Amino acid sequence: MTATAPTGGRIEIAGLTKRFRGFSAVEDLSFDVEPGRITGFLGPNGAGKTTTLRMVLGLVRPTSGYATIGGYRYGELERPLSTVGAALEATNFHPGRSGRDHLRVLADAASIPTARVDELLELTGIPAAARKRAGAYSMGMRQRLGLAAALLGDPQVLVLDEPTNGLDPEGIRWLRGFLRRLSDEGKTILVSSHLLREVEATVDDVVIIANGRLVQAGTMADLRGTAGALVRTSDAEALAGALRVADVTSSPGEEPDTLVAETTDLRLVGDVALRAGLPVYGLEPRSTDLEQLYFSLTEGTNRNEGAQSAADQQVPHQPAPDQDPGAASAEEVSS
Repeated sequence: MTATAPTGGRIEIAGLTKRFRGFSAVEDLSFDVEPGRITGFLGPNGAGKTTTLRMVLGLVRPTSGYATIGGYRYGELERPLSTVGAALEATNFHPGRSGRDHLRVLADAASIPTARVDELLELTGIPAAARKRAGAYSMGMRQRLGLAAALLGDPQVLVLDEPTNGLDPEGIRWLRGFLRRLSDEGKTILVSSHLLREVEATVDDVVIIANGRLVQAGTMADLRGTAGALVRTSDAEALAGALRVADVTSSPGEEPDTLVAETTDLRLVGDVALRAGLPVYGLEPRSTDLEQLYFSLTEGTNRNEGAQSAADQQVPHQPAPDQDPGAASAEEVSS
């Protein structure tokens, strides 16, 4: 049976496992990617991110478990290009073709009007380079061309692997706003990245994996935890007592002479310290830092070398538009 995923295509990954000759690239991985939200997919090199994305797109067969898009496996979709847009590589084009011709070939194969090609060249900011050979594009331009290709069929779901690679700060800022606009339209967006600060500024939800396993998942708000205020003072114990009188709970900070107050009202903390006659040398908002959380969860888990070298390193070809990739046999263990 074939079908087109309904509007608001939800990605569901359940018990997804992939083993290569005894090496487990992905192990019992489960998480969901919701419509109208940007989900950041994080993990060290060799954690299994790209292998997971390839299983979602039918390019690698799972050993067990499944991944569905709008309730269907990728190979069951009647018109995948109009359901799922994917950009896994910034080199998936003929270097002798112009950027415009590359998109036209993809559009013709999927019966998409040429007008859509020109619309996307404008939308992704590369109309001036459209007639140049794609082989001469910078990495940033290749990323934009890959994004344009992913959006050809106006899909409900976007799967992007390291889309900020090669982009300058202006390009990263543009991509952030572009993805936010797409999510506001209700699209489902799954983005892998190693730029933690950029992820923190872009995504709604975060999935962190290490050694092929899920280690943390949740909304950015949940991962940040309870917001508070970090205070530096000469007498943290006295200030904690003064804050208790003002019904503000606090706890010792990680550094000497610091206190973490469970309030976002910095003015209140300052006023309490002033009334108590206690000097304050620093006062700033405090929340869980994604980078700090990431490293605390993944430190020492990088398996990019050693065990991974024993796994198959074949790189599968991307399926042609509207081609059922279910028969693809080439597999890859990657980041």
